[in-house]
Amino acid sequence: MDFIFMLTRADATVGDAPQILDSAIDSGVRHIGFKDVGVPLSELGPVVSRIRECGGVSYLEVVSTTQEATIRSLQAGIALGVDRILGGTDIAAAQRILGDLSRYFPFPGRPTGHPTRLQGDAGCIESDVRDACARGCGGVDLLAYRATDADPLDLVRAARRASAGRRLIVAGSVHTVEQIHALASAGVDAFTVGSAVFEGSFSPTRGSLRGQIDAVLAACASAPRMAA
Repeated sequence: MDFIFMLTRADATVGDAPQILDSAIDSGVRHIGFKDVGVPLSELGPVVSRIRECGGVSYLEVVSTTQEATIRSLQAGIALGVDRILGGTDIAAAQRILGDLSRYFPFPGRPTGHPTRLQGDAGCIESDVRDACARGCGGVDLLAYRATDADPLDLVRAARRASAGRRLIVAGSVHTVEQIHALASAGVDAFTVGSAVFEGSFSPTRGSLRGQIDAVLAACASAPRMAA
C-alpha cells in the first residue's frame, strides 16, 4: 500500500511546499501530491519537476466543486504534467480534457464544502465506482473518513467490490496507525496524509516533520494484507 504525502494542510497546499518536498524525498517518500488551492499553480511546476527527478509519482487533487473551477484544475494538471489527477466528479469533462482517463481518479459519492465532506451511502459509492471504472478511469479517490452518511470502512469495502481491479485511493482525515492498518486489510491501494503530518498529530511523540513522515511510512510497512 502506497503512502501519498500531500503537501497540504486543511485542504490547501502549504506555502513552503518546495522546501518541504526535499525532506519528504529524503525520507523515502515517492508518491507526493498537492491541491489546487492555497498556492498559485504557476509555483508548482518546480515541485512536479523535482518529484519526477527522484523517480516519484506526482498527484494533483482537485478540491473545487463547481464545473468551471474543476475544468480549470484539470487543465492545470495537464499544464503541470502531473502523473495522476485526483478528485472532481465530472468524468465527462475530464474525458474531454484528458482524453485517456487512466490517470484520472474521481471522487465517488457527493463531496460538498471546504474542507470537503462526503455524502452518499455504500450503494451510492459502489454505483459511482463501477461507473468510473467502466468509463476508463484509473480508479477512484474515496473520501472515506470524511463520510457523513455511512461507516468509512463500509464505503471502502463497497468501492473495492466495484473497482474491477483498478486502484482504490483513500483521501482525507487519515491520522492514525489503526486507520492505515484497517485500510490495508480492506484492500486499499494507496492513502493520502497531509494535515496530520504538518500538525504533528499522527505521532505526537515525534515532533519533527521528518519524524511524522517516518511514522506514517512505518505504519504503512507494518500494515496487514487484505483480509480474505
